[in-house]
Amino acid sequence: MTSTTPPEIARKVEAYIPRFQLTRLLNQDQAGRRISLLGTIDSQPALLVAERAAFATDHAHLSTFPTSLTKIKNLGANDIYAWFLANTNTNGSGSDSSSEVPPDFKLNLIYPCTEKHIKKYSAQPTRSVTETPEIYANYVRPWIQRQREKGALNWIFNILEGRSEQEDIIYRETGEQGFLLAPDLNWDRKTLSSLHLLALVERRDIWSVRDLNKGKTEWVKHMREQLLAATVKLYPEIERDQLKLYVHYQPTYHHFHIHIIHMALESGATQAVGKALGLENIISQLETMAGDPDAGFQDVSLTYGIGEQSELWEKVFGVLKRGDEVDVEKF
Repeated sequence: MTSTTPPEIARKVEAYIPRFQLTRLLNQDQAGRRISLLGTIDSQPALLVAERAAFATDHAHLSTFPTSLTKIKNLGANDIYAWFLANTNTNGSGSDSSSEVPPDFKLNLIYPCTEKHIKKYSAQPTRSVTETPEIYANYVRPWIQRQREKGALNWIFNILEGRSEQEDIIYRETGEQGFLLAPDLNWDRKTLSSLHLLALVERRDIWSVRDLNKGKTEWVKHMREQLLAATVKLYPEIERDQLKLYVHYQPTYHHFHIHIIHMALESGATQAVGKALGLENIISQLETMAGDPDAGFQDVSLTYGIGEQSELWEKVFGVLKRGDEVDVEKF
């Protein structure tokens, strides 16, 4: 970025930064990517806000990015997914410094990845769709069934069946109504203001919020209570009213799970309206829903956003918008 500041003024203000003397941290936000510092420069009060710069997006820089990383430390691995912390090797030497430097990056690796992963992480226009009970029953549920048959849930079953990540489990109840709590792979496992945990249910007949009905209300309330209690017990610096519990619809993986995050974690696409449904609101809807114990979210219309490259848009909602017939056999 080219500066329009006169050279003499630029030199003057650039010299301020090395003279900044820290007093205290005022704030840390955007999941730790921006900090606000109070300090002094030449005995005068100063406020310094530091934010990690945007990535260079030209091919030359991106092609050398993986080899520029040092001190790569694996945090976990499960099926095709692995996640790491790493430092930037700014001098290109690859040598480790004798001083302990905090990691610059939290990395997620999907290997080998699928076409579905590629579409999910690609920039694409988003559409708002309304999924009626009829659309869900006739098209979306058969599509979900096909996704489950493709083995996309292997990483979840690895955890539930004790083949991976057992040392990370924070809390667990077993049985038909059992569930477990563990760190989400997107959390660095140390920055409490960006805390992100994931609760997985043991039973496999609940694919999403669509499978919750009035008869399951007390179970959902029990999970909420135990998840909150387990989280604040392990992280006593956090209080219950600093936590947010929600589920996604549509979820990326169709095995019912609950996200537990710190309220300070800034909202992104995964917490957007129409994507994240607050657990408290879900419980309230179940409690006030008319009908017998079988009445539930399969009986309501849900509006949410999906990308134009997603299978659900390409094979269901885009087809319906054109007025064509959805071919369930092609799922």
